[in-house]
Amino acid sequence: MTLPRRALRATAPVAAAAGLLLVLSACSGGDATDAASGDAVTAGSDFADLAESTECADLREKNPDLVGTTKTNALNPHTPGYEVINPDNPDEFMGFDIDLGNAIGACLGFDVDYVAVGFSELIPTVASGQADWIVSNLYATEERAQGGVDFISYSKVFDGVLVAKGNPKDIAGIDTSICGLTIALNKGYVEIPLVEAVGPDCEAEGLPAPTLSLFDSSADCVQAILAGRADAYMNDVNTVNRFIAEHPDDLDSADTVMLDYEIGIGVLQGDHEFRDAVQAALTVVQDTGLQTELAEKWELDANAVAEPAILSVG
Repeated sequence: MTLPRRALRATAPVAAAAGLLLVLSACSGGDATDAASGDAVTAGSDFADLAESTECADLREKNPDLVGTTKTNALNPHTPGYEVINPDNPDEFMGFDIDLGNAIGACLGFDVDYVAVGFSELIPTVASGQADWIVSNLYATEERAQGGVDFISYSKVFDGVLVAKGNPKDIAGIDTSICGLTIALNKGYVEIPLVEAVGPDCEAEGLPAPTLSLFDSSADCVQAILAGRADAYMNDVNTVNRFIAEHPDDLDSADTVMLDYEIGIGVLQGDHEFRDAVQAALTVVQDTGLQTELAEKWELDANAVAEPAILSVG
């Protein structure tokens, strides 16, 4: 379900009218947007050096239709390090993906606003035209691409397994150690079929299959473990480590699993101009070392940079 939250357009004041969506903005450094006043900073203000580079200037010349526009990012703002609502200012988003999207926008000359949705609604939101792209720690898979988006990958995937402190159920990974246990996952997660695939192996050993408990956000999954209603949760290892840092007395990591996926930016299938421009800008971001800097800033250094590649089923 779409949550009624949208960021300020980055260069225009908010229209004053009853019933408008709750305004949220992006925070990527010291130049935070003041949502209450309607003032906003452009995506380029935090990445002026990148925007002024020869490579980005060339890309803006090649893609003049993008310059001066605003692109709406569909995101699920409940993944620490990647995208969350700023705990010090509920009118702001913050995280690696916020910075990455703003850097790409700065390079190509467009600003970014946001619409917050449930995780399973990310792709439908873009496919239906309610948003232009997804920069939200989304694993790029062919199955997801069939929902109406193309992906531009930018990072390899290492999954962590979040468990209660001390790993009391002796969980070793996405294997028969989870037989008979309850696994909390976000709706639409790629880990769902991986957990389901363990079922037959459990039955072969005379054990019950794991039970899936599905939620709309990572935060809800973690709360299920904290409340004793779930035994484990799988997600990007950086995300898992951030949740452990927030609850060091209650949570642990059971294992780290490398999955055969990459994290990607989703754009509307068929919008090749935008897709290819994002890929080119992302290449510049990586070549300058900015992606690595942003990963370190948000304590995501366990992620491995992946060369931007297109995944399309269209």
